Amino acid sequence: MTYRVAVLAGDGIGPEVTAAAVRVLRAALPGCSFVEAPVGAAAIASHGVPLPDETLQAARASDAILFGAVGGPGFEGVPPQQRPEAALLALRKTFGLYANVRPARAFAGLEHRSPLRAEVVTGMDCVIVRELTGGLYFGAKAILRDERGEYATETLTYHDFEIERIARFAFDLARTRRSHVTSIDKANVLVSSQLWRRIVIEVARDYPDVTLAHMLVDNAAMQLLRDPRAFDVIVTENMFGDILSDEAAMIAGTIGTAPSASLGAGPNERGFGLYEPIAGTAPDIAGRGIANPSAAILSAALLARFSLGEDDAAWRIERAVADALAAGPRTADLDDHAPVDTDAFTTAVIARLPSPVATEAAPRCGV
Repeated sequence: MTYRVAVLAGDGIGPEVTAAAVRVLRAALPGCSFVEAPVGAAAIASHGVPLPDETLQAARASDAILFGAVGGPGFEGVPPQQRPEAALLALRKTFGLYANVRPARAFAGLEHRSPLRAEVVTGMDCVIVRELTGGLYFGAKAILRDERGEYATETLTYHDFEIERIARFAFDLARTRRSHVTSIDKANVLVSSQLWRRIVIEVARDYPDVTLAHMLVDNAAMQLLRDPRAFDVIVTENMFGDILSDEAAMIAGTIGTAPSASLGAGPNERGFGLYEPIAGTAPDIAGRGIANPSAAILSAALLARFSLGEDDAAWRIERAVADALAAGPRTADLDDHAPVDTDAFTTAVIARLPSPVATEAAPRCGV
């Protein structure tokens, strides 16, 4: 099989970590071809807009997007639609990428990096399924003025079909894992959450083999710290998912190992998606060649699984990253004594790639 991947490296450490992911993906799947296109602040500098037409065309002609990061200094006070981050929101909307999948796993050998005690975090393995195209982030926004002065308003809107499809995504994913879904909302205060909870309960009737629990978001933030191993699949709305997924990543020890997939099809369907590490542009270390590429490489594994249907390649990449993190060498964010640079870590991952196996024999490490 031959595949085409659009590489939108973006800003900061984005080009460095996506280059590492491309190296690993090429080693695991020699049939992949890659086309690069500008996005974010880099695209504003070269084309005057964060998402040029040529970049959209490159994405449309590809099986998936491997994304780096967007953002940077100098955009304070700029309207949201002209900021680098607008490119990411536009891509999600253009391709209908409504489901964000963020695995949060405590890797063996890194338990000491967690802010929690090792015995609390060891064995943590959950996935946060975040609704990605609704809620406050996409609602109407305005800065207005009345007799009392200036004020801001934002609209939180969810349609029933948006809640139903993300709930079904979560239940379908749970069936491939430990068959437990925790739905996070704020139903004691927000009417949007009351609709959310009612529809999730309705969807759950179609999945009698999956256990459903409900949790208010403030309690969920506490329970993730108290016992992160208690969670399997978490499903929640856009803003809550944005916050809780970063918390879960840091519980695991570092945001540098946290991948994500943004999908427009169910977890058991091969479809177009956008794959990115969630660490951001990290401008303080950009260009120094020391960024941890683990999350970008693991995002490439998710790309292989969800968009290319290559479960074997996905498992091999995930296994190689886990082995490299367990035994070393490691990058500076994970090694205080003898760290290696981005390229050396990537080489270590490629050297640990297992031989291909039958797809049905490949377990799912990342999700």
